[in-house]
Amino acid sequence: MEDLARRISSLSPAKRLLLELKLQRKRGLPEPIAIVGMACRFPGAPNLQAYWRLLLEGQDAIRRVPADRWDADAFYDADPGARGKTYCPWGGFLDGVDQFDPAFFGIAPREAPAIDPQQRLFLETVWAALEDAAIVPQTLNGQPVGVFAGASTLDYGQLLLQGTEAVGTYTTTGLASTMVANRVSYLLNLQGPSLTVDTACSSSLVAVHLACQSLWNGEAQLALAGGVNLILTPSVTVGFSKLTALSPDGRCKAFDAEANGFVRSEGVGTVVLKPLGQALADGDRIYALLRGSATNQDGRTNGLTAPNPAAQQAVVKAAYAQGGIALDQVDYIEAHGTGTLLGDPIEANALGNVFRPYRQPDQPVRLGSVKSNIGHTEAAAGIASLIKVALCLHHRTLVPSLHFHTPNPYIPFDQLPLQVQQQPEPWAMADPMTIAGVSSFGFGGTNAHVALQAVPAIAPQRPCDRPLHLVCLSARSPQGLATYAQTLAQSLTPDQDLGDIGYTLNAGRTPFQHRLTFLAPDTSTLLADLQQVSPTSPTSPTSPTSPTS
Repeated sequence: MEDLARRISSLSPAKRLLLELKLQRKRGLPEPIAIVGMACRFPGAPNLQAYWRLLLEGQDAIRRVPADRWDADAFYDADPGARGKTYCPWGGFLDGVDQFDPAFFGIAPREAPAIDPQQRLFLETVWAALEDAAIVPQTLNGQPVGVFAGASTLDYGQLLLQGTEAVGTYTTTGLASTMVANRVSYLLNLQGPSLTVDTACSSSLVAVHLACQSLWNGEAQLALAGGVNLILTPSVTVGFSKLTALSPDGRCKAFDAEANGFVRSEGVGTVVLKPLGQALADGDRIYALLRGSATNQDGRTNGLTAPNPAAQQAVVKAAYAQGGIALDQVDYIEAHGTGTLLGDPIEANALGNVFRPYRQPDQPVRLGSVKSNIGHTEAAAGIASLIKVALCLHHRTLVPSLHFHTPNPYIPFDQLPLQVQQQPEPWAMADPMTIAGVSSFGFGGTNAHVALQAVPAIAPQRPCDRPLHLVCLSARSPQGLATYAQTLAQSLTPDQDLGDIGYTLNAGRTPFQHRLTFLAPDTSTLLADLQQVSPTSPTSPTSPTSPTS
C-alpha cells in the first residue's frame, strides 16, 4: 500500500486526476463534476476578481439602503412591531441594476423595461461565466446544455404593476420567474433542461444539486447553475422585521454571542459545470470539483421556519456518501451561518454531531460564513458560498469569517471539532486532495449540501514562447469596447501570463464588430496600454505597441 501511495504521488497532476476518475468509475461512484467557469456580482464586488479581494481582505460590504431604492428614514422605526416599518435600514446592494444593454442580447428596446432585472442580471452573469470558461456562447447552439437558476423574490412585479394599465405585451414573460432560466436557454438556443428553482434561501445550491444530477444522468453535457436576488421594494424587509429576524445593526454575526439576526442582501452568481473527463479532454482550467450533493426537507418541526437538526445532519452525511468521501477527510465547511439566535446553535451542533466521531477538538473542521461579508443574499446565498469555497480551494487560501469575537454560549465549541476561521492563511492541501463542504438551508425547510474537492495545479502546456503577443478585444459598440478595456485593466495583474491572457481573449470570446488589438511583449505593457484607452475614442491609437483596428 505504501508503495502504491508513493507511485500515485509521483504522477503528474493531470494523470492523478485521470486515475481518480477511473477509481470513481470502478467503485460505481458518480464522476466528479468540474467547475470550469464562474462569474458573479455581489455587494462591494462587481466581478469575480473583486469578490476574491473582498474575501481575502475581510471586507464588510454592508451599507444603508440607497436612496434610489427607497427612503430608509421614512421606513425606519426602532420598534420591530411598528406598522409598515423596518428596524433595519441596512443591506448589501449592487450598483447599476437598472442598467442593461438589450441590443447585446438581441432584445428589443420596447421589451427591456418589462423584464425583471433578475432575469437580466442572471443572463449577463451566465455570459461572463462562459467567457471565464473560454467557451464562446455561439458554440453551444442547439446543444444539450442545462440551465438551473435559483430565484425567489418578485419585487419588480410590485413596482411595475401598479395598475392594470401597466400590463403590456411583454409583462407576462418579463415577470415570470421561470424566465430567469428559460430566457438564457432561448437566447443561446440551449436545448438541455431549463428550470428556475425556488426553495427560498437554498434555491441556488439546490439548483447546483439539480445541475449535477442532470450531468450524472446524461440529460446535459454542460450545465449552467446559479442564482439571483434583488431588493427593489421594502415589503419583504418589513415582513422579516415583523418576524424579528433581522439584525438591528445590519450585520450577520455568525456563531458569535452577539448574533442578533441577519441582514438582507443582493447578488448573482453562475458556475459552468462539466464532467471531469470531458474537462480534462478539453484542457479546461478547473477551479474545483463537485464530488457529491444532496437535498432534503425538515418536515414537521416546532414551526414552519424552525430548523430540524436531524435533517441537517442527514443532508450533510448524504452529500459525502454520494461522492464516496470519508468524513475524516473534510477540512472546511462554508456554513449557512445567518447569525440568528436559533439557527446558528442548531447548525453548529448538527455539524459537530456529524464530525465528532472523526475529528478531535484539537483537530477541528474550519467553519465560515460569507454572509458575514456581504449579508444574506437569500436565493443567491448558496451560489455565493459555493463560489467562495471554489476560489479558496483554487487559491489554496482560507479567508476570514467576520464579526466573530465571543463564541455563542449555546454552541459548545470546546466540545465540538469546529473552529471559526478568523484570519486569512495558506490552506495546506492534504493528500488525497482537500475536501470542503457548503451548506444552504431554506427558511421553508429545504436543505442542501455540496461536497467540493481541490484539484492539483496543472501547468499549461507551452509549445513555444513568443517575443510579442497579440491580444484582441471586441464589442458591439465603441463605448462597450472602451468599457471592456477599462474593466480588463482593473482585473489583470502584472504577474499573470500574457500568453494565457491572449489565448483566452482571442479564442474564448465572441468576436464582435468593434475591435481593438494590442501587440505587447509582457503583461505590464498590456496593462499600460489598456489604461490609455480613451473612454470616448477607444479605437484611436494609444501607443506604438498597440495598433488598433
